[in-house]
Amino acid sequence: MRTETDVLVLGGSGVDTIVHVPELPLPFADSYMIRPGIVTRAGQSGDFVAVSVGALGLRTHHLDMVGEDHEGELVRALHRERGIPFTTVLLPGGTKRAVNLVGPDGRRLSLYDDSRTQESDRLPEETVRKLAAVSRHAHVVITYPCAFALPLLREAGLTVSTDLHNWDGENPYHEQFALEADLVFLSTAALADPERTMRDIAARGRADVVVATAGAEGAYLLAEDELTHVPAVTPPEPVVDSNGAGDAFASAFLFGRLGGEDVRRCALYGAVAGAYACTVPSTRADAMSRAELLARAAELTSEI
Repeated sequence: MRTETDVLVLGGSGVDTIVHVPELPLPFADSYMIRPGIVTRAGQSGDFVAVSVGALGLRTHHLDMVGEDHEGELVRALHRERGIPFTTVLLPGGTKRAVNLVGPDGRRLSLYDDSRTQESDRLPEETVRKLAAVSRHAHVVITYPCAFALPLLREAGLTVSTDLHNWDGENPYHEQFALEADLVFLSTAALADPERTMRDIAARGRADVVVATAGAEGAYLLAEDELTHVPAVTPPEPVVDSNGAGDAFASAFLFGRLGGEDVRRCALYGAVAGAYACTVPSTRADAMSRAELLARAAELTSEI
């Protein structure tokens, strides 16, 4: 069957309300006057990946559960504006949402509304199979319904990536995603021993590559049993928000991987795109273009 999609993104749609705060952690007070204001915009992990890989020129399709509500329309509008095919399934509890507190240094604290999901939420098997049949690769967000889609993606023969975000290496919820993906991303933020967790994922699961991002310290790449440090890239502009940096890193890494680049080149792409994402205000869902990524990566390579 003809391949129509390079990256099928599953899950991770939602709406964020951005609140700029004077510092994090936020000291208790009766009230705060917020500038530059409080803004609600579409864009959570799956949305950011879909937007980012699309901006890099990869054919992208997004599948998720979304409510018939105002927030859902914001998410649909984002995909329409960016030209990203978006297959939606009704989420009875309403579109997922979160509040992001953003400090002056760009750090964030995210508060997720956990009341919108239900035990019975599922992505229809027929829909997953149909989209997987015409796709090269699937990036699976760790939202609850996506866990049930993993065997179907395997059945279709797709390679799979996932992002465990701030997994502590112990929570059993993340394990199925960690062990059934060929390419695993995660953050070092909650890990007591990042190398041990990375090697455990590789030893017990399918992953041939594990990447742990470490913010300003760069990232760590485990491939062919070798652990390599990936230096951070200096952002091209002042850092204003770290939200979406991990998704940008994963998207650019996928761009390189699907293009046949070696893993270190993929990691460089990820570092470049992650740094760029930190310069994008939290009120926007912008992504680095393919031309910008390749040009910046070429500059950095020439400097080595």
